[in-house]
This record gives sequence, C-alpha cells and structure tokens, in this order.
Amino acid sequence: MNIYVLMKRTFDTEEKISVSGGKIAEDGAEFIINPYDEYAIEEAIQLKDAHGGEVTVVSVGDEETEKQLRTALAMGADKAVLINIEDDVDMTDEFSIAKILSEYLKDKDADLIIGGNVAIDGGSGQVAPRVADYLNIPYVTTITSIKIDGEKVEIVRDVEGDSETIETSLPLLVTAQQGLNDPRYPSLPGIMKAKKKPLDEIELDDLNLEEDDVEPKTETVEIYLPPAKEAGRILEGEVDDQVKELVQLLRTEAKVV
Repeated sequence: MNIYVLMKRTFDTEEKISVSGGKIAEDGAEFIINPYDEYAIEEAIQLKDAHGGEVTVVSVGDEETEKQLRTALAMGADKAVLINIEDDVDMTDEFSIAKILSEYLKDKDADLIIGGNVAIDGGSGQVAPRVADYLNIPYVTTITSIKIDGEKVEIVRDVEGDSETIETSLPLLVTAQQGLNDPRYPSLPGIMKAKKKPLDEIELDDLNLEEDDVEPKTETVEIYLPPAKEAGRILEGEVDDQVKELVQLLRTEAKVV
C-alpha cells in the first residue's frame, strides 16, 4: 500500500503559551507533532505492517518542522517530505495548506491518505477534507477503526457519542480520532534509523505554485488568551436564600437569565 500521512507541527497546548503583538510568541514555546496526527502516523505504520507498502509523512512548514518529521521517521515511517514555504508565503489558512498538499499528492497514486481529525492549535478540521475534495477521492472523518481487505475498507467513525460503520473503497482519505490506537514512542534504534531515512525538502516552485495561488481566503483579526478565571463564590445561609441570591447573580452578573 502507498500510504501518505498529513502531519502538522503545533505548539504544545499543555505548556505555557504567551501572546505578543497579536501572535503566539514562539520564543520559549514547545513544539510537537499535532497529537491527532500521531494517531494517523501510528495507524499508517500498523497498516503497512499488515499489508506491506510504504508510509510517507508530509508536512507544510519551515525548516524547524524537520524535527517533528524526524520523530515520525523514528516512529516507523519510511519517508518524510517537508514542503518549505518559509521564504515564499507570509500567511496561510486551511485553504492554503490544503492547496499545497493536494498539488503535491495529485500524482503520487496514494492508496490511503491519513490526517489528524483536527489540529490542536486551530481546531477547524478542514485541511484533510479539503485535500480529498481537491483530489476527488472519498473521505471519512473521525475514524476509530479501519480494516482493509483488498480494495474494500470497513470504517468505524465517532459521531457525537455514538459510532457509525461505513464501507467504502480505496483510494481514500481518513482522519484519525482519539481511540484509533495508542501511538508508540520512538525507540532508540528507531531514532538511529531515522537519521538515515530520506527526508526530502521542496518549495512552492517545485509544485508549480506561486504565492498568489495559495493566498489565504481568511484573515486572523486577533489572537488573545482567555481571561483568567475568577475565584468561585460560596453561597451561605438558608437554601431558599441561596437560591434567591443565585438567581439574582445569574441575572445581574452572568446575564444568562
């Protein structure tokens, strides 16, 4: 099987994040593989082990993204591709990234493309479905199980607290939901092997794209951190008095009633 994984480098939301000048301050921020993309990488490796073939991880970013691609190689991917847009594009959005990825993938004869369900830094979940649309192949999102038998594919996907079983066929794009698998940690032998695995770097010119072709369709107006949570308030007195005070607070302060 010819499997491609869409990977994004994101900042670690479990670490301290600061905003400066309306942007996330990268100095001191910790960057990782988007966690949902780790499920995608793990599933691709497992499918390769079961059916044979090759796993290629591809990412759009800058030279710093190489670190996360090397991690994917250490996990067990065979190849990695960095589409470096650092010198070509100032701003991107979901349209931009999907356009770039689809131009790269359009002649790769991929049997299966796997992406993360969402990126934890944006949460839109748009890029992978947009890629499938550009490539004119079916896609299934938020999958928690995938079984492949020849060209036939059986998928279980998460649907708001329940599950849905879908039968489809290759070629196909899917997005990985939490619960699909347990991503492995790179082993020491895997890390050593990753240094010798191919990591190709290309630019927009190599895809016959120009900056105008991937100009974002949306604009980020402002980025800000959520307000600090205020301390909770304990209501005292008789229950009837507490209820009256609570209703009054909901009406005058929270303004929800």
